[in-house]
Amino acid sequence: MKIATFNINGIKARLDAVLDWLDEARPDVACLQEIKSVDEAFPREAFEAKGWQVETHGMKAFNGVAILSRLPLEDVTRRLPGDDADEHARWIEATVVGFKRVRVCGLYLPNGNPAPGPKYDFKLAWMARMESRVRDLLLTEQPLVFCGDYNIIPEAEDAANPKDWVGDALFLPQSRAAFFRLVNLGLTDAIRVRDARPGVYTYWDFQRGAWERNNGIRIDHLLLSPQAADLLVGTGIDKAVRGKDKPSDHVPAWIELDA
Repeated sequence: MKIATFNINGIKARLDAVLDWLDEARPDVACLQEIKSVDEAFPREAFEAKGWQVETHGMKAFNGVAILSRLPLEDVTRRLPGDDADEHARWIEATVVGFKRVRVCGLYLPNGNPAPGPKYDFKLAWMARMESRVRDLLLTEQPLVFCGDYNIIPEAEDAANPKDWVGDALFLPQSRAAFFRLVNLGLTDAIRVRDARPGVYTYWDFQRGAWERNNGIRIDHLLLSPQAADLLVGTGIDKAVRGKDKPSDHVPAWIELDA
């Protein structure tokens, strides 16, 4: 079972690019972030025509997440529990039925800038709510995959120029500590555990020639429960996607499970 995550930065602008990538990479499940579309306007027919089941949790112009699957999806739920006032479309879950059943949670974690400030407070509160949800799901003892754009640079080696990010919400000590509280629940950072080299990035800013200078950061992560980590057989990042026409500023990252 190949599970991918991809912040597409707008389905309207990237539909053809996403369809081309799906045809080339052939994941079984793809979690998308920043679809920037209400559910009714998402072009599901373009995906369904190619055999994808489409589940979305969208909102107008901002945020939005989706799960595309070639395998059956069950028990689809939307919204991160813990704050009834949170109207951001940032969380979607579903159980993928393959050889084994795998619970996949697609997420788009708040950016948090400027920090300090209300947006940063919301980021940390959202991460606390995510930690609570992860704890609850771990009690099920099933394979779990938490994948998406975390807007967190975990370590200095996850940025080409770490000094550029000092003071940014993505790299502040409180943000990184919240990320490692998730990991310390027993989750495995799949990309990093399989590839410890520096220079492994998933995002390059559109400004200042970041792509051309490989001034990237790694902020798209797939965290696995122990039961999912036991099934891990491969990981990868589709870096070449960033160099194609009308790219997102992110690239897909993926895992393969013996599931």
